[in-house]
Amino acid sequence: MVFFVLLSFFQKKVRDFPEISSRGYENTQNHPIDNYLLKNYHKSCTFIKKPPFLHPMNIEEYLHNQKALVDRQLEELLPQEDAYPPKIHQAMRYSLFCGGKRIRPILCLAACEAVGGDLKSALPAACALELVHTYSLVHDDLPAMDNDDMRRGKPTSHKVYGEAIAVLAGDALLTSVFYVLSHHSRQAGVDPEIILQVIEEVSQAAGTMGMIGGQVVDLESENQAIELPQLEYIHTHKTGALIRCAVVSGAILGGASADQMKNIRSYGEIIGLAFQIVDDILDIRGEEVKLGKNIGSDLAQKKATYPAQLGLTESMNRARGLLKAALSELQTLDSNADPLREIARFVVNRNF
Repeated sequence: MVFFVLLSFFQKKVRDFPEISSRGYENTQNHPIDNYLLKNYHKSCTFIKKPPFLHPMNIEEYLHNQKALVDRQLEELLPQEDAYPPKIHQAMRYSLFCGGKRIRPILCLAACEAVGGDLKSALPAACALELVHTYSLVHDDLPAMDNDDMRRGKPTSHKVYGEAIAVLAGDALLTSVFYVLSHHSRQAGVDPEIILQVIEEVSQAAGTMGMIGGQVVDLESENQAIELPQLEYIHTHKTGALIRCAVVSGAILGGASADQMKNIRSYGEIIGLAFQIVDDILDIRGEEVKLGKNIGSDLAQKKATYPAQLGLTESMNRARGLLKAALSELQTLDSNADPLREIARFVVNRNF
């Protein structure tokens, strides 16, 4: 009996204990970009050589089941392909249902459950976040932006439907977000005041102070030598803002306390940065079949990435350090937050 008690204690320490290292950030503190993550979380990252201890929860099964739940709901939310005018609805559905991990909606659902909330109340918001994400991909792939031919293993929207319809499909997906958040959340019994809070979070995360702002700086940084704080800004806004929004929205819908909200928001900010760092790495060493998109596109377009700045090894160390920091933010939450813990591990240790 004593053995199992000690084993449980040891596992918890290995999983959650935040070690500290500030190596590599001596020259960033006075940079004009006031980045919250840069100032607060890199100092608490441990640059480890091995993946952290894995909790026995079956994360693959969890992600599969939650993805299926989200996909069923998305199927009901969007107009059918034959709804008039059919081409726009076909284009919307083509991009939405051509694959994807559904990490953002799953994070939303997991955050709701982590604070003791009802999954059903968060499902419309979770789907709305996937609509935002998909719209951003459709527009990112356009010739005027990243000019990508493949997405999730299939030709991109503009390659199938033409640039004009692809632009409109992205517009339609984004516009649908606010109908889903307002109408379908209300149908799920969510208090209107709570719905407004979620709409505020989503609109901020998707706008110029979030995702769009990051996209603009990303475009302006192509073929430019930029410093780490500016790269940090791109990653925490272009990608990280919507990931943070996912967990914050779920926590709002789950009735999180002020302390829980603070921890979950911080978790979202940290794991959002880690997600994009790993994406940068996979663009170099990932497998095209698993990723479903062309490998090396960042390098070809001379985009600002972590491997370009720091190299592959140090980039992975940074991601793993951020994982430790993210897990430390969840220490005060009980086992209901285990999915958030395991999703963080999945984000950093994935190969697609």
